[in-house]
Amino acid sequence: MYAILDIETTGGKFNEEGITEIAIYKFDGHTIVDQFISLVNPEKPIQEFVVKLTGINNKMLQNAPKFYEVAKRIIEITSDCILVAHNTSFDYRILSTEFDRLGYEYNRNTLCTVELSKALILDQPSYSLGKLTKSLGIPMTDRHRASGDALATVKLFKLLLEKDTNKTIFKSTIKYFDNRRQKQKFKNLIDTIPTTLGVFYVHNAEGRVIFIGRGKNIKSEVNKLFLKVTRRAIKVQERTHSISYDKTGNDLFTRLKYEIELETLSPKYNFRKKQKPTLTNFNIDNFILIEKGRDIEEHAIILIENNEVFGYGYTNLNYQENDIDILKSVLTPIENKTLAKQIVKNYLNRSKAKKIIRL
Repeated sequence: MYAILDIETTGGKFNEEGITEIAIYKFDGHTIVDQFISLVNPEKPIQEFVVKLTGINNKMLQNAPKFYEVAKRIIEITSDCILVAHNTSFDYRILSTEFDRLGYEYNRNTLCTVELSKALILDQPSYSLGKLTKSLGIPMTDRHRASGDALATVKLFKLLLEKDTNKTIFKSTIKYFDNRRQKQKFKNLIDTIPTTLGVFYVHNAEGRVIFIGRGKNIKSEVNKLFLKVTRRAIKVQERTHSISYDKTGNDLFTRLKYEIELETLSPKYNFRKKQKPTLTNFNIDNFILIEKGRDIEEHAIILIENNEVFGYGYTNLNYQENDIDILKSVLTPIENKTLAKQIVKNYLNRSKAKKIIRL
């Protein structure tokens, strides 16, 4: 079963378009068995050149249903169907983007009549829908309206079915949505992450960090990320190539490392809330704050010097903590001292430190 469709949009920036009209014909290979045609209120203005092309204007769509009101019908009529369009990558992208905005994962196998035509009808001067149907003698009405273009695509598709006598070209052209490989990739990545407190980093194919997460159980947090169906999460999932992580040992270091890395790396898919920095000082000008480390014999250390956060790190030998020069060489200096100071002060205001050593 096939769902042959055409979509008209507002135009505009990539992935920011809205649907203005949709037509879907359910086709069993011989006849149309169901259909859905509707204008759609995109809740955004239509580009002027699109108005001239389609004849659809903003006033026409004022009382049209919004996408969420027709979404269920679209799911029903395309269920268990291969999605077909003339340049399917466009229509499928637009449809998937609209469902993404609703938090719904819309997946269908697809066929493109442009690709099929190039394989089965050779040496055409143009494979645009208008010119191709004209050269083939396929009648067409309401050009650049969803119902007219979709109906012309049905007729073209029927012709292409007849031409592919062995059905080998159709089979080889279907783009299957099969996320088993992706799920296996995610499983393999999750298996490398420990069930521990810390921070994790999602890298793309170039090794760039595109997302940073944190939690008491980073394995669980990574798993949650891969199960989410929000638009942002799906973009992260699609671009995930590898994951690295840092154990932190305690809540303070988790928050400190997370915030510092967000500022330093600026991952594309993290949202950052702007925080007003605290201007108050610590009660002590110079001290060492000691918290639980990553292992039993390890300490997590933060050095406060002249009422500023010098740096943070881990020690497992007492003499490292007793000699300030050695300690400074072990610690990682912090550049954004205002941010670090705010995090440490907030922590001390709500939690009792394991140990504080005055200097």
